[in-house]
Amino acid sequence: MKKLITLFIILLTLNVVGQEVARVEPPNWWAGMKNPDLQLLIYGEDISKTDVVIDYPGVTLEATTKVENPNYLFVDLKLAEDVKAGEFEIQFKQGDKIVDSYNYELWSREQGSAKREGFNSSDVIYLITPDRFVNGDTSNDEVEGMKEGLDRDYNYGRHGGDIRGIINSLDYLQDMGFTAVWLNPVLENDMPEASYHGYACTDFYQVDRRYGSNEEYRELNEELDKRGMKLIMDLIFNHCGSEHWWMHDMPMSDWINNYPDMKITNHRRTVNQDPHVSEADRKAMVDGWFVSAMPDMNQKNPYLAKYLIQNSIWWTEYVGLEGIRQDTWPYPDKNMMSDWTKELLVEYPNFNIVGEEWSLNPAIVSYWQKGKYNADGYKNYAPSMMDFPLQNAVAEALKNEESWDGGLMQIYEMLSNDFQYPAAENLTIFPDNHDMSRFYVQVGEDVDLLKMGVTFFLTTRGIPQIYYGTEILMRHDGSEHGDIRADYPGGWEGDKVNAFTGEGMSDAAKDMQQYISKIQNWRKSADVIHHGKLMHFVPEDGTYTYFRYNKDEAVMVILNKNTEAKTIKTDRFNEVIDGYKSGKEIISGNTIPDISEVTVPAKSAVIVELNK
Repeated sequence: MKKLITLFIILLTLNVVGQEVARVEPPNWWAGMKNPDLQLLIYGEDISKTDVVIDYPGVTLEATTKVENPNYLFVDLKLAEDVKAGEFEIQFKQGDKIVDSYNYELWSREQGSAKREGFNSSDVIYLITPDRFVNGDTSNDEVEGMKEGLDRDYNYGRHGGDIRGIINSLDYLQDMGFTAVWLNPVLENDMPEASYHGYACTDFYQVDRRYGSNEEYRELNEELDKRGMKLIMDLIFNHCGSEHWWMHDMPMSDWINNYPDMKITNHRRTVNQDPHVSEADRKAMVDGWFVSAMPDMNQKNPYLAKYLIQNSIWWTEYVGLEGIRQDTWPYPDKNMMSDWTKELLVEYPNFNIVGEEWSLNPAIVSYWQKGKYNADGYKNYAPSMMDFPLQNAVAEALKNEESWDGGLMQIYEMLSNDFQYPAAENLTIFPDNHDMSRFYVQVGEDVDLLKMGVTFFLTTRGIPQIYYGTEILMRHDGSEHGDIRADYPGGWEGDKVNAFTGEGMSDAAKDMQQYISKIQNWRKSADVIHHGKLMHFVPEDGTYTYFRYNKDEAVMVILNKNTEAKTIKTDRFNEVIDGYKSGKEIISGNTIPDISEVTVPAKSAVIVELNK
C-alpha cells in the first residue's frame, strides 16, 4: 500500500510540474525605457495551464494571454518610470503550487543610450558578408549539433568568416577611412544548406555560433566605439527560416502567412502604392513566401508584431547599435512597418534606419521615407532608404555612350528627381551590394570607370556605402550570389593574396586601395560634403560638374568620361564659384592657382577644394 501511495504522489507531481519554461523572450529588458510596456513570449510544455505571479516593485502584471497552442503564454507587463534594475522571479502556479519559476532581469541602460547618434551623411559605411570576410576563430568553423558545417570549396557553403575576424580587421577599416560597418545578418541560421548569407533566421535572440556569440557581437561594437565608428545591424521582419524553433510548434494558426499551403509571392511591390490595386494582388505580394525555406511571417498578428518590434529594440540596447538596415522593406505589412519605425525612434530619436526597397523608381522609394506626404495618407518613419534608382543610373551612365539623354545625363536626370524625397541627403547611396554584380564587373572591369563611380558616390549627397572588396578590385566570373560574395583575400591563413598587408596584390589593386583611402580620409573632416548643398550643371561634352557648398566652403567635382583630357572653363559655374580664385585637387594633391579653367585627365574625376 505504501508503495502505491508513493507511486501516486510521483505521478501527480509529474503531471503538475510538466509545465516547464523552455524560453522567455525577450530574455531580459531594461529599466528606464520610454515605452513602459513589455510583452513576454513564454514557451514551455502546457505552460498555459499555469497562472503567472510576479511581485517586484515597479513591475505590474497587466495581462496574461493564452492562445491556440497551450505551450505559449503572452505576458504583458507595465514598468514604472522609476522601476529599478534588478532580478525578479516569475512564478508559474497551479492552484497554490509553484510548478516552475524563471528569474527575469531588468538591466540598467548605458549612459546616454537614448541619445545615441545614428549613422548619417558624415559616415562611409563598409558592408561585410561575415562568412566571407575574415576567419578570426577557426574553433567555431564546425559547431556540434548545427546542421551545416564548413565547405569552403562550395560557393554557397560555409567558409568560416566570423565576428572575431571583423574585430581583428578594424584597424584596417579605420585606416581606410570607413566610419561605419554594416554586417549582413549574424543571427542564427541553423538551416541544412546555404545558410551562410544569414537571411533565414532560426533564432531572433541568438548570434549564430559559427560567427561567435552575443557577447562577441557586443564586443565588436565596443571596439568600433573606441575608434569613433558605428555598427549597423541587418534585420529581416518579412520572413524567418523554415527551421526556426517555432516552426515546429507555432503559437497560432495565423503566425505564418499561407501555412501550411505555401504560396510564393508575386513580387509586385508596387501594390503598396498602387491606387488601383486589387486585394488579391496585394495579398499575393505581402503574404507570399520568397522560397519554401523562408516562411512569410504575418506582421498583422499583434503578438508577432510586438515580438519583432521588441526584438529590434533589444538588439539596439544590448549591442549599442547606431543603425538598422531592414531587408525586403515592402514585403511585410506596411502598417506594422510604420508602427515599428515610429516606436524605435521614440526610444532613440537620433537613430537611423535604412530600408531596402529595390525599385528604380524614385516615387516608389520615396513613399517610405520619414516626412513624405503620400496621397493615400500613409506615413512611415524610416529616416533613410537605399537609393537603388541612383545606383542604377550611375552604372548605366558610365557604360553608355554620351547622347542627348544617355551617359552622364542619366546621373543628372536621376538627381533631378530628388524633389520626390523629403530628405534626399539622408538616402543611403552605393555602387553595389551583396545582392548584385560587383560595380567593377558592372562597368566592364574598367578601373577608370570604377574610380569615377566611387568618387561620385563619396562626394554627392547622401550616405555612401561601399561593399567589401571594392577597394581591391574584387571581381567574379559567375553571376550567382555565392560567386559575388567571395572570400576576402587575406582573411584565411594560407591565402596567397593578402589585402591587409599588400602581399601578392596587383599594382592596380593597391592603387585602388590607396585611391579610396585618400578620398575617404579626406572626407572624414569635409563638413561641406557631409552637410553642404548640392548644385549640378547639365553635362556637356562628356563631362559632368557639380558642387557641394555652404556659406563658407565649396568643393567642385568634375567627371570626365572622354578618352582624352578636357580643359573646362568655369565661368559657367559663377553662381557657385564667384569669389573663389584657386583650389587644391584632393586626389593628386596638386594646387590649381587659377580656377578660371580646370584640366581633367582622361577618364577620371577631380575633387577640388576651392579657396578665396
